[in-house]
Amino acid sequence: MVTQVEEPSKYGVVVSDPSTGKIARFVEKPQIYVGNKINAGIYIFNPSILDRIELKPTSIEKEIFPVMASDGQLFAQTLEGFWMDVGQPKDFLAGMKLYLQHLKKENDPTLAQGEGIIGAVMKDESAKIGSGCIIGPNVTIGPNCVIENGVRVSNSCLLSGSVIRSNSFVQNSIIGWDSSVGSWARVEAVTVLGADVHIGNEVYVNGGRILPHKTIRDNVPEPSIIM
Repeated sequence: MVTQVEEPSKYGVVVSDPSTGKIARFVEKPQIYVGNKINAGIYIFNPSILDRIELKPTSIEKEIFPVMASDGQLFAQTLEGFWMDVGQPKDFLAGMKLYLQHLKKENDPTLAQGEGIIGAVMKDESAKIGSGCIIGPNVTIGPNCVIENGVRVSNSCLLSGSVIRSNSFVQNSIIGWDSSVGSWARVEAVTVLGADVHIGNEVYVNGGRILPHKTIRDNVPEPSIIM
């Protein structure tokens, strides 16, 4: 599948016949205009493609697709509707927001409702929210998450098993699997916690990218990667 973008120079462009969809070639981040359709990352394969892949690490996009295109066996279909690249945390949060806003516009019944819920919030039925919390807008809460009393969460994604302790503040952040944010802590500015990361009580994290299995007891005042 391909999608149309306004600025193709940031992506790999797919050059194809507009009438048949047959792909002629790929141009990576072109500096001159060759087209505005890019790889949307969705593929439909015939099992015979496995015959083209050797038993070694292989890039389908860089090694297999160009050969298939030269053999006239690769075609493109335009993906209708909204598409965006969510490879970076800030883009993931932006995409999540757009999806939640779409659900809200459609009055989707899967969105959470109730006291303390503001705007579009998606919550797994196994997640628990304490009293006096304000959740939203644009929040997703995964399975078995626990949000204790007096917590404020907005524009954030809580992955499964995460725990937000009482009276803490989480904004514009991604809380990883089985991670926790301590009481009276503040996490913001596109902070990303990997799996099994634990932020101590009263700790401030400003744009930290924290790799898995870490415990943070001191403030992270500036955006940084903690390995």
